[in-house]
Amino acid sequence: QVQLVESGGGLVQPGGSLRLSCAASGMIFSINTMGWYRQAPGKQRELVAGITNGGSTNYADSVKGRFTISRDNAKNTVYLQMNSLKPEDTAVYYCNRDPPFRTVVAGTRVDYWGKGSLVTVSS
Repeated sequence: QVQLVESGGGLVQPGGSLRLSCAASGMIFSINTMGWYRQAPGKQRELVAGITNGGSTNYADSVKGRFTISRDNAKNTVYLQMNSLKPEDTAVYYCNRDPPFRTVVAGTRVDYWGKGSLVTVSS
């Protein structure tokens, strides 16, 4: 059974930095393309960064040049280094496969999500 546990969020001032971590289990981590997603209040969840099993990365335009995604396959962990944070980066951040893992709830296949990690950028 897949488990994703995000950590490292918190309150930070504009211009500050945070590093998120995501520990994954229940899968063959090294073969999967992984991503960091975020969901701001009242908005749809969006993919902000992805990393392939070979280490190629891609970023949403809104975070390009400020965020860096990386992975450690030996530790089954993916990271998101966030620099020059802005108030509009405030959101709950989730890691997942790209595309997301799926699970069955009450007989229906749905995307699986961990609890996420809240990032608040405010002065």
